Amino acid sequence: MDILSVLQQELGIQYKQVEAAVKLIDEGNTIPFIARYRKEVTGSLNDEILRNLNERLTYLRNLEEKKEQVIATIKEQEKLTPELEKKIQEAKTLVAVEDLYRPYRPKRRTRAMIAKEKGLDPLAQDILLQEMENPVEEIASNYLSEEKGVATVEEAIEGALDIIAEIISDEADYRTYIRNLTIEEGKIVSEAKNKEESSVYEMYYEYEEAIKRVAGHRVLALNRGEKEKFLSVKIEAPEEKILSYLEHKVLKNENPYTTKYIKDAILDSYKRLISGAIEREIRSSLTEKAEDGAIRVFGKNLEQLLMQPPIAGQTVLGWDPAFRTGCKLAVVDPTGKVLDTVVIYPTAPQNKVKEAKKIVHDLIKKYNITLISVGNGTASRESEQVIAELLHEIPEQVQYIIVNEAGASVYSASKLATEEFPNFDVGQRSATSIARRIQDPLAELVKIDPKSIGVGQYQHDMNQKKLDEMLTGVVEDCVNKVGVDLNTASASLLEYISGISKTIAKNIVAYREENGKFTNRKQLLKVSKLGPKAFEQCAGFMRISGGEEPLDATSVHPESYVAAKQLLNTLGYSELDLTSHNLNGISKKLGNTKQIAKQLEIGEITLLDIVKELEKPARDPRDEMPKPVLRTDVLEMEDLKEGMILKGTVRNVIDFGAFVDIGVHQDGLVHISKMSHKRINHPLEVVSVGDVVEVKVLSVDIEKKRIQLTMKL
Repeated sequence: MDILSVLQQELGIQYKQVEAAVKLIDEGNTIPFIARYRKEVTGSLNDEILRNLNERLTYLRNLEEKKEQVIATIKEQEKLTPELEKKIQEAKTLVAVEDLYRPYRPKRRTRAMIAKEKGLDPLAQDILLQEMENPVEEIASNYLSEEKGVATVEEAIEGALDIIAEIISDEADYRTYIRNLTIEEGKIVSEAKNKEESSVYEMYYEYEEAIKRVAGHRVLALNRGEKEKFLSVKIEAPEEKILSYLEHKVLKNENPYTTKYIKDAILDSYKRLISGAIEREIRSSLTEKAEDGAIRVFGKNLEQLLMQPPIAGQTVLGWDPAFRTGCKLAVVDPTGKVLDTVVIYPTAPQNKVKEAKKIVHDLIKKYNITLISVGNGTASRESEQVIAELLHEIPEQVQYIIVNEAGASVYSASKLATEEFPNFDVGQRSATSIARRIQDPLAELVKIDPKSIGVGQYQHDMNQKKLDEMLTGVVEDCVNKVGVDLNTASASLLEYISGISKTIAKNIVAYREENGKFTNRKQLLKVSKLGPKAFEQCAGFMRISGGEEPLDATSVHPESYVAAKQLLNTLGYSELDLTSHNLNGISKKLGNTKQIAKQLEIGEITLLDIVKELEKPARDPRDEMPKPVLRTDVLEMEDLKEGMILKGTVRNVIDFGAFVDIGVHQDGLVHISKMSHKRINHPLEVVSVGDVVEVKVLSVDIEKKRIQLTMKL
């Protein structure tokens, strides 16, 4: 198999692009580095295509390896024919290779093996020939043997039929046909183990759906319902069609003596040996597909969450709400430094509202707080009520925002948080995290395991290795798109930078603490374990503001510094113009880009990237994302009326819709059918996490805490 050609067809890109990307990956370059600094070589393949290419490359290489192993094993058994080898070589999936390998795979002792040991193989072959001129019983009597343990004619026939059943079961073509037919015409069916017991799986208590139409989120729900012992789930195959197909394939002659027995063997082969295995394969394949879909959605949601625009330049009060233990507050300055922490008790059972308001107002005045960031956990509604009242009572202009605090408690109890704030308790750390999530969502959220961030669905039921790889890739892409300030970035942020391991990230921070601020990128080479290859991969994503080299503050890679300086010179600018942000509009002065690129001995794409960067040094791609909704007043669920039109923020996107925060404690659901006037296949076609959308209230169920919304205004 020519892996590169397969990748070219699957990804719909040029052969030379595939060839270049594979070469770069094999040389140990990271995906963010290839996507950003090797556009010339790959023809501008983006990080998403490169990650898909890398994933499929690994699968196809594993497939080729498996083929070699299988061919070698069958060769050792001296059973490899040219036809079989050709079939294995042409197989497109691991399942197809496994089907072909099945007859030659070492098996635990089967009924057919035992029958062969009893010398019944010739009888089985005779029956399969379907040319008998005497009754099978008569011929079977020749195989009776006390020594071999065949006592009766029935036993002999039974053993022979076991051999025939296994021969049928081992035929790869039959299995492929049965699998495809079951997928095409079969159903997935579930029923309650106890109909009287109520659960979240009630819609699946009497459920059936065509396999080819079942949605991924339903597959995952069925799996979970089965795991939690509420449901029994099975695949219903078109059995009559399958048996008729097998009879058509196996019955060659209408022999009055053998036909009945062969039909029995076919039925036994399907029921005992084939159907269970096919059911397991189909369910496994449905699960894998559903997981892949859910992981993709999770990844997209995570990306949107991490890429939310930071609210810069404000002193923020982080508010971690609680009842009995009080609300923990942390004042954080615009650089993320904690200025003060305090505990107040405005909620039940203490209800010290007046005292709490005074403390908060004093903090606002003392530190010039302009924004309050409130976690959306327990007691957040009660806290919000107090905050909204206070903001109406004081002269200072302060707004508040409700923040999804998923993962804040995980972070505050982590080893990392303990290292960062050794003298704080978990409440103080949590309040600090809630404040910093608004100031720089990316820098704060990378400290938390992506699975704990609360933007997925069924994440604990998935293949954890696959999920971790995907989510780590998303975090990597986001961190590298934004870049980091080399002099302020934490080790947890640095470790996601291209070419930087956990150890090197810690070494960078240690070097900074020992030697003071980095003044140029080249100093990175003095960091322990950071060699030339790691430097090449990471340098462009590391920024130094106010250092010795103005280009260090941009995402221009050091390998292009000479070209960038020549370009400035050619256009009549100096490096001083770069530091004073005086290069806006230089793209209009370029003229013939092909010619300039040739003069500078760089590619045209690299030239345009350099110009873009010089015009807006260290531009933040997050600036283009929708800004979060800031509030000054509180809404209760009881305030909602059908037909109300509100602005809200998309908190989570799932296969059947999106949850939108409209300022009440409960997120409302916009079902996929209520998202657009045109038909859509997935909510991600219309919305992403962090989007600010206008919605209309369809219905409010206070008892069940359910709000139905529509975006069709």
